[in-house]
Amino acid sequence: MQILQKMFDKFSVFDLIIIAMISALGIASKPVIVPLSHIITGPLMIPGGVVAGGFYMLWLVLGAGIVGKPGTATLMGVIQALVIFGTGIFGSHGAMTLLTYTLPGLAVDLSMLLINHRVCCLPCAFLAGLVANVSGSAMVNIVYFRLPFVPLVLALAVSALSGGLGGIIAYKVIQVVNKHKTWGKGCNGDYEDS
Repeated sequence: MQILQKMFDKFSVFDLIIIAMISALGIASKPVIVPLSHIITGPLMIPGGVVAGGFYMLWLVLGAGIVGKPGTATLMGVIQALVIFGTGIFGSHGAMTLLTYTLPGLAVDLSMLLINHRVCCLPCAFLAGLVANVSGSAMVNIVYFRLPFVPLVLALAVSALSGGLGGIIAYKVIQVVNKHKTWGKGCNGDYEDS
């Protein structure tokens, strides 16, 4: 319990609101994006999630970049997993939902920790999207699809590309948000740490 308390202590209430809102947007976007991605992936005989994942993993990258604190993406993945598991809405993998949704967030946080970045530049945003989507696609393949080697390599390559592109889109949104950011300003106009 102390570990959870220490984890939540580093987030302000405002950070937690941002995390909850972006997590909800990620869940809400999935039922729209997945059917559209099946148009592309159906003829290639690869799972639709490998393309769609790039677009719904961008929410993890976006949250990590806006909040800018370690553990943000993991917390977002846990929130999404609990909401989807608890409600049984689109994208539920049963009990494995807790693993398949949390792992991409953990992958984002670990990759940013390893390179000592916080989704602060285009290359690290690309990497964050890439690792999120590849880890999610690999986990879903292990749990459900069990594709043969060649289709698996094709699926992971497509998921890497779509995840990286999702990371780029998230970075562009982060730039716009940071440009117009008004919260956290002190009396002299400088940003304060929350």
